[in-house]
Amino acid sequence: MINQALVATLNSVLGTGKSTARGNFAYHCPFCNHHKPKLEVNLTENPKGEHPWNCWVCSKKGKKLSNLFKAIGAPADKLKEVKSLEKFTSGNFEITATDKKVELPKEFKPLSNQYNSIEYKHAISYLKRRQVTPDDIIKYNIGYCESGKYNNCIVVPSYDKDGILNYFTARSFNKNSSIKYKNPDVSRDIIPFELFINWNIPIILCEGPFDALAIKRNVIPLLGKNIQQNLRKKLVTSKVQKIYIALDKDAIKQALSFCEELINEGKEVYLVDMQDKDPSEMGFENFTNLIQHTIPLTFSSLFEKKLQLV
Repeated sequence: MINQALVATLNSVLGTGKSTARGNFAYHCPFCNHHKPKLEVNLTENPKGEHPWNCWVCSKKGKKLSNLFKAIGAPADKLKEVKSLEKFTSGNFEITATDKKVELPKEFKPLSNQYNSIEYKHAISYLKRRQVTPDDIIKYNIGYCESGKYNNCIVVPSYDKDGILNYFTARSFNKNSSIKYKNPDVSRDIIPFELFINWNIPIILCEGPFDALAIKRNVIPLLGKNIQQNLRKKLVTSKVQKIYIALDKDAIKQALSFCEELINEGKEVYLVDMQDKDPSEMGFENFTNLIQHTIPLTFSSLFEKKLQLV
């Protein structure tokens, strides 16, 4: 249940937030001042009194709103107010996000089958606009839901190396929906699309599953703009030598940080200039041509790119 008192307090400091999904609200980040609301705060009650917050651009994060208020220099009365609203109870969750087993929605229907419904037609039409092919639908077991929590959503499953479901992304194909993505309340510390990854040849890292579907070959979506721990460990310990990083322009700081880390680990790293487009806008052939003309980063060129951000 969302704590409405906390919503009001947070809005009074950060401005009116936008409800996203799973009890999260998005705000304009006071740390990086990104033009889009990229600071996401969870405002649901939990036994520990924690309300995790995270900026998807500058990666500032924490578990308590009082710490957020301190970091941004909120007025003393607002800091006192948020502290009084936070619960400082102890105890453990019976089930944590990491412990939860992910399952496809019970309403899930594979789009490899044909259904005589308007929802099916809209789902197929949406995928065509995103240049997702019938072969992609079969390969990734892409489906959709006509009812339930994920109604009017495309569902893109992710499977681990053994073919076991480890995550799924649900994307609304209803253009009037205020919430584009509805994802399961489970850990993202996985290796998305691992079933299709060959760790002996070059790998491409992108942001979301639809980007990965457009890129098609040996690609891992980050499910955001950060490399989770399990994927980070696998990239470092695997035999893969060439790694292409294809993130949106608003994630350039994270991309350069990843590049530096991977170069330090002895990997040959390529930073793909996305030209203010995502892979599905470029199309498979144009994106492939782009990475073929991307040269590997050196410490010198990496330093130059960092200076451009100053």
